[in-house]
Order: sequence, then C-alpha cells, then structure tokens
Amino acid sequence: MTTQLDNFSLDFFALTGKVAIVTGGNTGLGQGYAVAMAKAGADLFIVTYDKNWDETRELIEKQGRRVEFFQADLTNRDAIKDVVAACVDAYGHIDVLVNNAGTIRRAPLLEYKQEDWDAVMDINLNSVYFLSQEVAKVMVEQKSGKIINIASMLSFQGGKFVPPYTASKHAVAGITRAFANELAQYGVQINAIAPGYVETANTAPIRANEERKEEITARIPAGRWATPADLMGVVVFLASKASDYMNGHILAVDGGWLAR
Repeated sequence: MTTQLDNFSLDFFALTGKVAIVTGGNTGLGQGYAVAMAKAGADLFIVTYDKNWDETRELIEKQGRRVEFFQADLTNRDAIKDVVAACVDAYGHIDVLVNNAGTIRRAPLLEYKQEDWDAVMDINLNSVYFLSQEVAKVMVEQKSGKIINIASMLSFQGGKFVPPYTASKHAVAGITRAFANELAQYGVQINAIAPGYVETANTAPIRANEERKEEITARIPAGRWATPADLMGVVVFLASKASDYMNGHILAVDGGWLAR
C-alpha cells in the first residue's frame, strides 16, 4: 500500500538548481547561510556593502557552486531594484532571498541620537521590506520562492541600549507574517530565523566585557554561545521543499534562551 508518507524524501532538503540571494553574505552569519546553501546545491548571489569577498568566494566555489557578488548600499531604493535585476540577468530566476544584512548601534536611551536610529532602521527594516517586495514580484510570477528574514531574540524581548535594533527586529517579525498572509497563495513562503547569542563581529563588544558575557552564558541552557555553523541547518530547511507548509513563522535558534 502506498500512502502520502511514501512521497517524503531527504531530497526535499536539497537545493540543487536553486538560486539564493544573501545580503551581507560575505561575513559572519551571512557567510554561514551562503555556504550552507551552496553545500545543499544552490548557486549564490551575494550582496555586500564592500568588496571583502575573497574568502566567501573560495568557500562557495569549493562546493562546486557558482557565486556572483554585487556591491550595493541597501538603504538606496534604486540600488535594491538593481540587485534584483542583476540577479535575474545573471541566473534567470530567484528562488531564495535571505535578508541577513543588518547593523546595531549601542547607546543609553536618553543619549540615543536620531541619526543612529535612522541608520539602524534603514538597513534593518526598510531594506528588508523593499528588497522583499521587489523579489516577491519575481517569485509571484514564478509561483514559487522562499524569503527568509533574520529576526532576533529582540524580536521577542526589549533589550538595553539598542532601541532601534529592538524596534526593527520586532518589525521584521511583523512583516514576515504580513508577507506570508499575502504571498502564500502564490506558492511563496516567508519565514524568519531568530538567532540567539552568536559569536560574530556584532557581538564582539558584549563578549569583550567578561562579566556581561558570563551573565549571558549562564542564562543559556545550552551553556554556550552559538557559532555561525549552528545556524546553517535551519537556513537550508527554510530554503528547501521540506518547509513548503511552513509560513509566517519566527524560528528561534537560541540554545534554549527563550525557554529559560
């Protein structure tokens, strides 16, 4: 007897023939996401603010995959259109978008400057919205696609000294759900990854403070901070056929932080 269960295959996790855009994909978590999808068979289109991409190129080409790099300021709306046009021109289609690019600026609330608020919101929220909107036009025409936003523990909590980062990451969770509600009918899934505390350049100032680092580590049930490698499996899952019935979800990968 054959049932629907027989239709499942580990091939559902493969990304062979897929094209993935990753913003900020040349360092840290973004690099991890890009390499993970290359290992699963995808070709990459990586958007960066600078040209520091030699290491990432080597890591992806080592997997036998193609990678193209595009330097752009994602706070520029015209540049966002150029990103999408260049990817379609290079590959002919877009199957996955990972909105990884982001920034954080720390200061006490009563001292926080408007220019810092604007800078964080421009890259963490506005670029996510407008790039997703532009890529969604391609995906709707294809009747398929995956948009993966990068949320945060501060999509659920308030934090300290980072009001615009917190606001932007709450908003990323919100637009993930809003996009999902509208685009599901076209075969497009939008979900978000909410990493816990990860050893990256963004968290270097916190980790430099031994007392603060130990305070955070003590609250993580896993007993350690994540590395970018800890996030590689989840991005492949959300980019693949295996997650086709998952939509509008904020998936925490936090070592148990939110459960504490």
